[in-house]
Amino acid sequence: MKTGTPPSPALFFDTVNAYQKTAALKAAVELDIFTQITHKAITAKQLSEACKASERGIEILCDYLVTLGFLRKKDGHYELTADSEFFLNKESPAYLGGTLEFLHSHLITEPFDELAETIRHGRLKSSELGTLAPDHPVWVKFARAMAPLMMGPAMAVADLLNFDDQKPVKILDVAASHGAYGISVASKNHFTELFGLDWAPVLEVAHENAEAAGLGDRFKTLAGNAFEVELGSDYDVILIPNFLHHFNREDCVRLLKKAAAALKPGGRVVVVDFVPNADRVSPPGIADFSLVMLATTPEGRAYTFPEYESMMRDAGLKDMAFHALPPSLHSAVIGVR
Repeated sequence: MKTGTPPSPALFFDTVNAYQKTAALKAAVELDIFTQITHKAITAKQLSEACKASERGIEILCDYLVTLGFLRKKDGHYELTADSEFFLNKESPAYLGGTLEFLHSHLITEPFDELAETIRHGRLKSSELGTLAPDHPVWVKFARAMAPLMMGPAMAVADLLNFDDQKPVKILDVAASHGAYGISVASKNHFTELFGLDWAPVLEVAHENAEAAGLGDRFKTLAGNAFEVELGSDYDVILIPNFLHHFNREDCVRLLKKAAAALKPGGRVVVVDFVPNADRVSPPGIADFSLVMLATTPEGRAYTFPEYESMMRDAGLKDMAFHALPPSLHSAVIGVR
């Protein structure tokens, strides 16, 4: 045995018991703990009355949330941290509590029950498409739940593209989902013609969001499978957010070729995704994403920037560039026709 720091079972137990952290956070969101604490420090007794729950239960839960870093405790009073104030208070436009409906949907969590079997075969069973099944209901949940989480990177992409506000722009948002990326870009240009491509039920959500953003009259839809739908032509930008990680390299190149052919000369493809370093184990939170794809898709994974460069080059694109989109975990990879 190597000398130095003695062995510890802490990581083992922290990982094995991680479900308890999830359950505590879900309970706190369901009880509206964070919103009730928003405006002032509050005791367990006061919070139990506001949440209509037992004082004992609230105190134990809130103490646990303190140990996790979601709350602070001083002189018997609980306060929000800056992160909890921003992301877990229902009054915040960045509220993420709604994402739990998607992230912990049985459609997402159940495949992990068979993870060892999937690893033995290197993929889902040959008869299973996972979340890639046509019109899979999980994507409506995703579209409704995840928009707040995507607004940060979507606005960063809009700033990155930096279109002249006085010139017409034609944009296609592939796998549009909630529409946040296309809507953010279109909101910065009064002459944008915006097209969203996704399954028809998902596009209903995107259209609602476009209407709410005042873009309803400039938002058109293309319903169906991105590999099969006729895209049109002469786009200035084709956005492909959070999509290519679902597929193997060959399929990614096939879609990128189709996108490149739909661009006008000088047009850009913008892939937004989790892009790990070349070692595939860093940074944490990004490199981890390949496991989600292993469990839920036949052949998907998180791709590195050199891999995206290679795929875009094979698709006929050039001048590839990488842009991190902090503070989110996403990055943008841009290729030019």
